This record gives sequence, structure tokens and C-alpha cells, in this order.
Amino acid sequence: MIESRDLSTRDAELPLIGRFLPAPLGAKVPEVILLFWVVKILTTAGGEATSDYLKSYGNIGGGGLEVLVIVVGLVLQFATRRYRAFAYWFFAYAIAITGTGVADFLHLDVHIPYAGTTVLWALILLAIFWLWQRSEHTLSIHSVTTQRREGFYWATVFATFALGTALGDLTAISLNLGYLDSGILFGVVIMIPALARWRLGLNGIAAFWLSYVVTRPLGASFADYISKSRSLSGINFGDGPTAIVFALAVFALVLYLAIARPDIQAPLGIHAEQTQPGATVAAPRSGGEPELEAE
Repeated sequence: MIESRDLSTRDAELPLIGRFLPAPLGAKVPEVILLFWVVKILTTAGGEATSDYLKSYGNIGGGGLEVLVIVVGLVLQFATRRYRAFAYWFFAYAIAITGTGVADFLHLDVHIPYAGTTVLWALILLAIFWLWQRSEHTLSIHSVTTQRREGFYWATVFATFALGTALGDLTAISLNLGYLDSGILFGVVIMIPALARWRLGLNGIAAFWLSYVVTRPLGASFADYISKSRSLSGINFGDGPTAIVFALAVFALVLYLAIARPDIQAPLGIHAEQTQPGATVAAPRSGGEPELEAE
């Protein structure tokens, strides 16, 4: 039995990361509560403003800082054995910054139009979802209890940030809606999965990820509206000051989460089964989307 468990743990490790960082002992992501969505939207806004500010240092200086931040975030997050608010949200913020930078690089330097980058990242996101489902038989955040599943989770998060950046710029710039109208548009769109879940019985996991994607253009549109010049339909607060304001707001809320811990997933009591890809977990939790049994 011991040898079998060791083999399954090794099978769930990520290449390279599994050699140096420990395997999870529990859920590595937070429970989905209202504050989760608030922090997520603020993180997307702060990441947008921060990345735009770093562009003033050029691709090498600004891009190098973005790479450094995301590497530090990756190490901090994967070094934890259970969900820790500061490690999780630092990594999410780092991905928000770098995801924005990568999406903007493809448009500004590679000269792919916003419609093209939107389609590109949508296809990448669908590919990640397909690989994740095929490998683990579930896309539920409540199953993120192994390194491999956590790897799929964060790859998905990165793709959603890049997709949301491209989509927000597509509506605000290419479709000439402006940042404020784009923000309002996505504020309406983000309610659709919740309404579909409530009234039409949309699958909870699908509703979660659809809403998750929309948080990016929602937060980024309002961040751009605050930071950009009036000639670009903004109010000209500036990228740097906007980045600082959102970073402080995220820090205050994450500090509360770290102390009060309202977003800790309830233990299932069957952690051994959870480490097995394809494990059946049918217990729903209040405050988040319900589990689905693996096929």
C-alpha cells in the first residue's frame, strides 16, 4: 500500500517542480465566496495598471521584472502544501501582470490585431481545458490537491488573463466602445453565467470558469478607464498611481483573508482518494460551485 501511494504521488507531480517542491497535503486554491470575486476583479485591475506602467521600462526592463515576479510567485505558491492566502494571491497578481504583458506584446510588437490575439488565447484556453479534463476527469477547483492539477489550474488562470486582456482591448479600442462602456458591458456579461446557473441549471463548474474569464476584461477595463488619458477615454489618473491604489486594496483584503480565513475549503475527509486522478467526489460545499462526479 505504501509503495502504491508513493507511485500515485509521483504520477501527480509536475516535471522539475516535483523534484524540488513538496506535494500538496490539501486544497491549494480558495473556496469561492463573494470576497473571492472582489479580490479577483481588483487583482485583474491592478495587474493591468502595473503591466502598463512597467512598459515604460521597455521590453527588457519591464519584461524582466514581470518574469521575475511570476517566478517568485510560482515558487511561493508551489512551496505551500495547502492554500495560503498571501501565496495564492501574490501568484495570481503576478500572473495578472505578466498575462497582460504577454498579450500586449503580441499586439504591440508582433503586430497581431486584438481580434487575432483574442482568438489565439481562446484556443489556448480551450486546449488547456481539454488536456485538464482528459488527464484528471474534472475541472473543479475542489479537486486541486495535486501538483499536476495545480499546474493545469494555473495554466488556465494565465490563459484567462491573457484572453481577457485581448478581449477588453478588442471592445474598448477596436470596437470603439471606450474603457468605461467596455467595463459596463462586461459588468453585465459576468452576470449571465450566474443567471444561467440559477434559472437554467448551467453546470456549476462551467458557470465558474465562464465568470472567471470575464473578470479579466471587467477589471482591466475599469483600470484603464481610471489610468488612461482623456484622449483615450480615460480620466488620466496615471498607470503608476492606479497600480498602487489597487495593490493596496488587494493587500488589505488578502490580509483579512489570511487572518479570518473565511475562504478555506472544507476538508473532505478522503484526501487519499482525492490524490487519484478520476476520483469521485460528489459532496458540494456552500459558497462555491458544486463538485461533479468524474466519468
